Amino acid sequence: MEVGRVIACALSVFVALFSDRFVLVASFSQSMDSDFTFTLAAGRKECFFQTMKKDASLEIEYQVLDGAGLDVDFLIASPSGQVLFSDYHKSDGVHTVETVDGDYMFCFDNTFSSVSEKLIFFELILDNMEIEEEQDDWKAYVQGTDILDMKLEDIMDTINNVKARLGKSVHIQTVLRAFEARDRNIQESNFDRVNFWSITNLVVMMMIAATQVYLVRSLFEDKRKIRT
Repeated sequence: MEVGRVIACALSVFVALFSDRFVLVASFSQSMDSDFTFTLAAGRKECFFQTMKKDASLEIEYQVLDGAGLDVDFLIASPSGQVLFSDYHKSDGVHTVETVDGDYMFCFDNTFSSVSEKLIFFELILDNMEIEEEQDDWKAYVQGTDILDMKLEDIMDTINNVKARLGKSVHIQTVLRAFEARDRNIQESNFDRVNFWSITNLVVMMMIAATQVYLVRSLFEDKRKIRT
């Protein structure tokens, strides 16, 4: 009897969950994130815009993956044009803004460098951007929830918690990949420099050795002419 009761409860939960898939999707209020990698040419400035809503949150994290100095200038401006954050000659940074309605601008500036281009990675995390449209409507489709030992709210809380943790894991992995790409670029640059200076030193040493041999031989040469 107890087994039948458990099976009936489980069936009622699954029927309620899949009866309206759009209601289920609306119940998630998780953050949205996206990342982008681009090349910033020497002497150039690139700006991006993100439309935000009131009482939302915008978090941006950036890193310079490649380029001389591994640095760039950065700023975030509000829809009114006010500069909220600015960095100068930084290799990475993280900034969070509590937003209002409007378009936020963030710029990467490489005008201080006239020779080296920069490879830049940045990630945007947008919180509270989804419109909550009657998230409790799904309860009307559930029948007999008073007999359930585990309420449907607990299931949804668990699902939301798992999704949030998975999103955080994806974010951490993305940041680690960016760090790995920057470290790899640094190692490849160091490898090229070591090879270049090693070859240069080898050539100089061979030239010095040849010069020394020539000078030593010239000291022992008998330049007197023998008359016969």
